[in-house]
Amino acid sequence: MPKLFSEPEAIAEDIIRDVGTNLVVGLPLGLGKANHVINALYARAVADRSIRLTLFSALTLEKPRPKNLIEHRFIAPVIDRLFGGYPDLAYANALHAGTLPPNVSVIEFFFLAGKWLHMPYAQQHYISANYTHAASYLLARGLNVVTQLVAKRVVDGVTRYSLSCNTDTTLDILRARAQGGASFKLVGQVNSELPFMPGLGDLPADEFSAVLDGPATDFPLFAPPSEPIGDTKYAIGLHAAGLVRDGGTLQIGIGQVGDALAQGLIVRHNNNARFHAIMKRLSPATEPSSALETGPFEKGLYGVSEMLFEAFLGLIEAGILKREVDGTVLHGAFFLGPKSFYHALREMTPDQIARIQMMPVSFTNELYGEEDKKRGARVDARFINNAMMATLMGAAISDGLENGQVVSGVGGQYNFVAQAFALKGARSILALESTRQAGSKTQSNIRWTYGHETIPRHLRDVFVTEYGIADVRGKSDADVIAAMLGVS
Repeated sequence: MPKLFSEPEAIAEDIIRDVGTNLVVGLPLGLGKANHVINALYARAVADRSIRLTLFSALTLEKPRPKNLIEHRFIAPVIDRLFGGYPDLAYANALHAGTLPPNVSVIEFFFLAGKWLHMPYAQQHYISANYTHAASYLLARGLNVVTQLVAKRVVDGVTRYSLSCNTDTTLDILRARAQGGASFKLVGQVNSELPFMPGLGDLPADEFSAVLDGPATDFPLFAPPSEPIGDTKYAIGLHAAGLVRDGGTLQIGIGQVGDALAQGLIVRHNNNARFHAIMKRLSPATEPSSALETGPFEKGLYGVSEMLFEAFLGLIEAGILKREVDGTVLHGAFFLGPKSFYHALREMTPDQIARIQMMPVSFTNELYGEEDKKRGARVDARFINNAMMATLMGAAISDGLENGQVVSGVGGQYNFVAQAFALKGARSILALESTRQAGSKTQSNIRWTYGHETIPRHLRDVFVTEYGIADVRGKSDADVIAAMLGVS
């Protein structure tokens, strides 16, 4: 059974006593960070420079930071209302202030988009990695502690903990530990707002070496509000909605385009005549392609997506995500969303929540391991993700700039593009706005060439902008250029 603590300083001391002063700590991506445990370890390293602390993380979540006094006066009350109870991560504050001590290293493989663009330390300590490779990089660096936010449940006196929002890499490294390929301490911090998710992330208490649990360290989950969706992104989402085949499989990337796509699918299913009318207005000069999928979802879809967000619940409620695989309509690896999303998950009945299973990222993002079963489930898959730019030759730029600066990260995008070429009937769909504002100038996001690529041109498949669809798989360079110009 784990040691139980109510004070962060005490659990930090216990970790150091058990592991030693060379700490290689894995932090889950996004929501699942055990903030109080991390901050206590950081404070110990600041106070004692003989402690070597390496934090290996991704998607550090932070409250918005006003840039000046006027901005602070306007939006500080809003920030306090939305994020006031969320504890800041001390290492992130130190990075911004330039005060990270020399005995502490912070390494990330995915950034909140644009957040660390002008931060030299963060840029220099970024690791470019597929999401599925992150676990192996952690283990290669000598991982000896994993800290994770967990949900708690006690039934008939027996305590269990759910990895909830972050089964992604944690389940993969726990498997390595069980197989003798790793040795680390799993440390939990209980959060009362975190939904208890069923499945592989529902763990017995003895998987943990220590758990922090008490009202003083409970806190409201990071819950970014849903952003309004503009006409351009709605147009992109509607075009993409016409590429999803009934009876197929759906993966959606993070962002407003994903929300717009989900709404487009709901309109297509619930009000098909209206969907046809909208699509005709979007492309008045062209005849509908025979390749478009425009009917309602009679068979339904099965969802398998590294990230779950609120739009997926809307697709379940609308009766679109209903094709079951082993009793499940949706497999995911991590989640993040507004308060309403977390509340909806917490309030689901056992039968409802059982249809959503949290899995390791090696399950959602790869075909390796039970490959025949995955191939049988992932029929007519549509992997729909975002790009910042594309070239006329069909390469995609999604994570960084040609000067070497990292905007976000590769994440799982390459994984899903590769699956699209490996699975029969599958397609990779990359969505982007045709232009962007650069100061007072409008610049094209479809470039002749660019000095950085996330997805190379030999994996070009389908691009969608507000102007329509460019299907470029298997096409000659001349045909690809013509198709890309048609949506630019």
